[in-house]
Amino acid sequence: MHPVDHDIVIIGGGPAGLTAGLYASRAMLNTLMIEKAAPGGQILLTDWMENYPGFPEGLAGADLVQKMRDQAIKFGLRTEINEVVALDLSQPVKKLHLSDKTMTARSIIIATGAHPRRLGIPGEKRFFGKGVSTCATCDAPFYKDRVVVAVGGGDTAVQESLYLAKFAKKVYLVHRRDRLRATKILQERAIKNTKIEIIWNSVLEEINGFFNVESVTVKNVKTSSVKTIQTDGCFIWIGILPNSGFLNGDVQLDQNGFVATDANLETTIPGVFAAGDVRTTPLRQVATAVGDAVIAAVGAEQYIENLPY
Repeated sequence: MHPVDHDIVIIGGGPAGLTAGLYASRAMLNTLMIEKAAPGGQILLTDWMENYPGFPEGLAGADLVQKMRDQAIKFGLRTEINEVVALDLSQPVKKLHLSDKTMTARSIIIATGAHPRRLGIPGEKRFFGKGVSTCATCDAPFYKDRVVVAVGGGDTAVQESLYLAKFAKKVYLVHRRDRLRATKILQERAIKNTKIEIIWNSVLEEINGFFNVESVTVKNVKTSSVKTIQTDGCFIWIGILPNSGFLNGDVQLDQNGFVATDANLETTIPGVFAAGDVRTTPLRQVATAVGDAVIAAVGAEQYIENLPY
C-alpha cells in the first residue's frame, strides 16, 4: 500500500465521531479523530438525557460524552484538537488540509454535525440548555404540566409543538406570519389542539430569566406592540444548518447543504463516509448518530480491506 499518515481520519468529535473512532480503533486500524473544540459537539449543551438506551436513570450529556471518549481511547483512538479547512479527494489517497498542516488517509468519515439556526436575540445563548431547546423529543418530558413557548411555522415546528402538547399544559407557538408554512394536515392538528395557542404575526425579542427561562418578550410585527409571556421553556425551530462548509463541493450535498450518502453511508467519493447530523437523515438524535457511525466505520474498514494499493 501507498504510505499514509492514517488509515482513517474522523472529522468531528461528537457522538458519531466518537463511536466511529471506537469501532475503527477496535478493528486495529490506525485512526485519528479531529475535533476543532472539545469533544462532544451539541450534546455538551444538553443538561440531562433520559432517552439514551442503557441509562434508565438518565445522565448528563457531558457525562455520556466522557464515557464514549474513555471507551474509544481504551481501544486506541487518538484525538487531536484542530480544524480541517479543506480536503483533496482527487486521488485514492485522501489529503486533509488542517489549520497548520496537511495529512493523508486511506478513508475519511465526516461527522461534523449540524447546528440549529439561532434567533440571535438576548437571552438565547445564555439559556441554551437551561430552558432554551431545539429538540422536543429530547426535552419535552421535562415540561410536563408546564407552560412552554415554541418558535417557528414549518413542519418541524408544528410537529414538535404537537409533541410538546402531549406533556405541557400550554404551548404558545409564535410565528412571524399570519399563516403557518407546515403541511395542511399538520396545521389543522395544531389549530384543533386545545393546548396550542398560535401567536400570529409575532417574533421573539428577548428571553428572560435569572438561573432559568422565566418569560419571553414577544413583538407583533404589524402593530409593533410588545407583550411578555410567562413560560418555563422556549423551543426554537427555525431551521438547522449542517457543518459542511469546509467541504467546498468535494462531495455531493443536498439542497440544504447536508451530505448525501448511500445506504452504507458512503458519499459520492469512494472511501469517504458521513455519519450523524451532517448527513441527509430523517431524524437527528444521539442514538441515530451512533447507529450511523457504526455503519460508516464498518464501511470504511471494508473499503480499506479491499484496496488494491
